[in-house]
Amino acid sequence: MPARPPSPLRKRRKPLLAPDVTYVDYKDVQLLRTFISDRGKIRSRRITGLTPQQQRAVTKAVKNAREVALLPYTSTKG
Repeated sequence: MPARPPSPLRKRRKPLLAPDVTYVDYKDVQLLRTFISDRGKIRSRRITGLTPQQQRAVTKAVKNAREVALLPYTSTKG
């Protein structure tokens, strides 16, 4: 039986592997918004495709950004 070709839906862009990103900074709101759902929740590793170390860094940065009011705790859309 021939191997299945890779699905185009499984290919994800890895935002932390971009050449201009050296570390996750809580002040980089544009980067952090890619890891937050429309409801304001932090997306899981399964969705983002991050390693455990990267996920911890993103989570810490999002929580710090929320603490200094750069990101909202929840979304008021709806």
